[in-house]
Amino acid sequence: MTTSTTFAQDAADRLAVVEALYRFAGGIDLRDKDLLTSSLAENAVSDFRPAAAKAGFEYPVIEGRHVIVSALTTSLATLDTTHTVSNPRVTINGDTARMDVLVEAQHVPRSDPSRHYLMKNRYAVELKRSGDQWVITRNTVDNVWRSGDIGVLSGI
Repeated sequence: MTTSTTFAQDAADRLAVVEALYRFAGGIDLRDKDLLTSSLAENAVSDFRPAAAKAGFEYPVIEGRHVIVSALTTSLATLDTTHTVSNPRVTINGDTARMDVLVEAQHVPRSDPSRHYLMKNRYAVELKRSGDQWVITRNTVDNVWRSGDIGVLSGI
């Protein structure tokens, strides 16, 4: 492989790693279960405990692609969400990757758009190559700051 081919493949892989998180966030925001499912490995793990603890509530570790999709679509069913992904730092080692990234998540009740809960989170994302795309194997979410009405997340 030439240097330019290696560089091009590395750049394509880095973009594809970030694109997995775009599918994850887009699946949530668009309420598109297929898009959300496409972002996750079959045995994926979602760990929102660090962020939840800082916000003052408990949320269990969720394991398995279909369990994660079901949990997220159920817990966010009454909310409109917008996720903004920024500052991804990607490292790739063969067919596995790690990404540290900032994600801002706005949550607004569809029944009362005057209320909101905004979280700026750090995601530690582990991924693997799956065919021609990358999928998330583990996502650990920690919170940097938050503002608004925490009751929005609990449906109060």
